[in-house]
Amino acid sequence: MGVRLKFNLVLIMILAVGLVFSGLMSYQILQKNAENEAIQNAEIMMQAAQSIRTYTVKQIKPLLTLQNKRQFIPQTVPAYAATQNFQDLQKYYPDYTYKEAVLNPTNPTHRATDWEADIVQSYRNDATKVSLQGIRDTITGKQLFISHPIKIKNAGCLSCHSVPSAAPETMLALYGNANGFGWKMNEVIGAQIVSVPLEIPLKRARQAFYTFMSSLLVIFVMITIVLNLMLHFIIIKPIVSMSRRAHDISMGKLDIPEFDVTGKDEINDLASSFNRMRRSLDNAMTILSSSK
Repeated sequence: MGVRLKFNLVLIMILAVGLVFSGLMSYQILQKNAENEAIQNAEIMMQAAQSIRTYTVKQIKPLLTLQNKRQFIPQTVPAYAATQNFQDLQKYYPDYTYKEAVLNPTNPTHRATDWEADIVQSYRNDATKVSLQGIRDTITGKQLFISHPIKIKNAGCLSCHSVPSAAPETMLALYGNANGFGWKMNEVIGAQIVSVPLEIPLKRARQAFYTFMSSLLVIFVMITIVLNLMLHFIIIKPIVSMSRRAHDISMGKLDIPEFDVTGKDEINDLASSFNRMRRSLDNAMTILSSSK
């Protein structure tokens, strides 16, 4: 097995280990960054929904108090306002969703599905939980969701949701008296749930990973080529030349020219030693010839 082959085997093993290690590390980092990006988008949406709710309660609802007595106006309900805003957003970003999932809602559109009901129940079982997040598979790909509990903290909410007899007649005329009642103070009745597509940032992460690994592979190939050229011209070629001249000298050819020593590295030191050996051998042969 030649020096070049041994060198390349060791080099390929080192580069392969480096490529695998770099690939694993970069893949994990890019995957984590993709999840963090999705979480950030979800948190922005959640905060936007909360801002809409606060704006509705503080600035819209007081202006329409008298009108609500004549005709119930859904726009004064924080959940309705936030949901409607995000329905408009979905026209441009259909994979981004916001829902106020309630176990017993006044408006049927807010009724929690099975997986949403599990989240609500988790908050009801553990009052210390203030947020939940996770990843779920959908027909459009992976979705990341974050949620916050909807808890009755304002006694004013019970004026509409305690018992049907206490609710405004205009609300009963619109939604009936079958749903949305029996709520209690400090009770978790639902959850705000934001879902954002995880597949989009994951796809970008995969593209970045493939680009990075391709670039790294090209760099490794270039390094291998450069090192092989250096190995050939700096080490192998001089040694092969010395080996051939040593063979010729061993066969009695003493008229071989000396090596040109142009540097101070190990190969040039070897060439200098070879030249001294050749001169010593030539002198020895001359002495032997003259003594006969």
